[in-house]
Amino acid sequence: MAEHRATVARSVRLLTAFRREQTDPEFFYGLMARDTVAQLSAYTALDGATVIDVGAGSGFFTRELVRAGARCAGVDVDAGEITAHGPPRGDCVVGSALQLPFGTGTADVCFSSNVLEHVPDPWRMADEMVRVTRPGGVVYLGFTNWLSPWGGHETSPWHYLGGHRAARRYERHHGRPPKNLYGTSLHPVSVAGALAWARRSPDVRVLDALPRYHPSWAKGLLRVPGVREVATWNLVLVLRKAGA
Repeated sequence: MAEHRATVARSVRLLTAFRREQTDPEFFYGLMARDTVAQLSAYTALDGATVIDVGAGSGFFTRELVRAGARCAGVDVDAGEITAHGPPRGDCVVGSALQLPFGTGTADVCFSSNVLEHVPDPWRMADEMVRVTRPGGVVYLGFTNWLSPWGGHETSPWHYLGGHRAARRYERHHGRPPKNLYGTSLHPVSVAGALAWARRSPDVRVLDALPRYHPSWAKGLLRVPGVREVATWNLVLVLRKAGA
């Protein structure tokens, strides 16, 4: 697998691809999955590793993890999401991210991409990811923070005026409620909250924290309260489980 490089050209390529999320999900999610698995490979070997993909959805990330040599099991709460783009990709089970259907310490890597903001108790989900990871294993947790320009998902940027107001505006304009409904399937999660959770968790050590789509030099944004909530777009935490 090619070395992952967080360059300006890569950032432009990823952010431009967002325009095709709805019209060409195979292109968008395929690109995202390849980039993310390459990024994850910089922190841990995937060939032969046991990986749990939390919130696997249609399995685009699961597929790339398997291509990288991992033994991957996906879990998603919605059976419809699992089959939305064809048959399940790899082993996938229906289950809750708040109570993962796996034993303690069973995974070398626990992975989740853009799921944390969709659960009502995000830090319980994060704790569950740590629980199922073996001592010395790696947790990769990426999510869209609420105050980022894409924090309201399809209701953005109107979420800056309030999540409920943005949802009502979307329904007026489209004749249907948004898929990601504020307070039900979309919840505000902050960069500050994620960093605080990681610092207070006794079972993990932070290997890295970075704006997922930005060039490597943009990591300094995370040191600036307030600014980081808007400018980060999407936060990645890479953690090492204690006790190896």
